[in-house]
Order: sequence, then structure tokens, then C-alpha cells
Amino acid sequence: MTINAPVQDVWTTMLNEATYREWTSVFGESSYEGDWNQGSEIRFLGHDGDGSVAGMIATVEENRPNELISLRYTGQVVNGEDDTTSEAAKAFMGSHEKYAFSEFQGATTVDVELDSEDEFVAMFDDAWPPALEKLKEIVETRN
Repeated sequence: MTINAPVQDVWTTMLNEATYREWTSVFGESSYEGDWNQGSEIRFLGHDGDGSVAGMIATVEENRPNELISLRYTGQVVNGEDDTTSEAAKAFMGSHEKYAFSEFQGATTVDVELDSEDEFVAMFDDAWPPALEKLKEIVETRN
């Protein structure tokens, strides 16, 4: 996805908690707890069909500002509780997700890559394009 804005603006909009909620709204109501600092745990949370808190737990493996965020998934949240032992959690644990940013002539390209089981890759392949379109809309209308 190419966004007509400097990389700093895209980076900040993508990762700031308030604007994160906006562009990830295409996934459903969501937020995160934690921070994007290298080594930190971060939880991506929303609600399941029953209204219970659900989501994924990750560790920020790498954070190179305005360049790269790399996450390793370590579990999931089910009914508001951490789950690292179920088959569903184990299937996703160890998966990696990377957000790469590059700027050329004032426009920023954002690439998202997921290294995981095929079923999760397919799910995210469907989910990411509309989310990145929403991010693009937010960044470009505020610049």
C-alpha cells in the first residue's frame, strides 16, 4: 500500500492508540494494550461473537522507528483470559508479523507480512487490504 504522506506521519498514525482504533475498525472494534517498544508484550484486543474480550498476545521483536515493526505471537486471549495451551493458541504461537515502511519522494509504502499457518495467512490476506485502505484514508485526509 502506498500512502501519499511522509513515513513519520504514516508510522505515527498506524501505531498511535487513538488512530490505531480508527484504521483497525475494519477488523471490528479493537484496541491494544502495551506498547511498541522492542521486547514489550502487546495485546491486540476486541470482542468475540459473545461479547467477551478476545484477541492475540505478541512480543515486539524489533522496532526500528519509521522502518520496521516485527511481532512474534505468543498466545491468545479467550473470554478475557490468556491462553497459551489450547490447540488453537499453539497453532498460532510462534507466528511472525512484520510491518515494513519505506519512503520515496514523499510517499510511503507499507508492507505487511505474516509468517504463519496457511489458514491464518488466508484470513489476514483478506483482512489487511481494507485496513490499509482505511489507514491511507486517515493519513491522507489529515495531511
